[in-house]
Amino acid sequence: MSEFEADDGARSEATPSQEEIGRIPRLISRVKADLDDLASEEQAQLVQAVAVVRRSRTVMSDMPRVGRPVG
Repeated sequence: MSEFEADDGARSEATPSQEEIGRIPRLISRVKADLDDLASEEQAQLVQAVAVVRRSRTVMSDMPRVGRPVG
């Protein structure tokens, strides 16, 4: 097994169950409904906050990576 292959136990632990997968559409629907319930000012604040987070992710993804120390 190469260092990039997972054994069967690790793979099954990392793979979401059908129940977990089924919860995603319900979660999305609930979040959308909650967003629709926000006042327009709150929605604008949320859009602004998301933009800030996205910009910071872009900055972080452009930063050079530092490898693990050898030893």
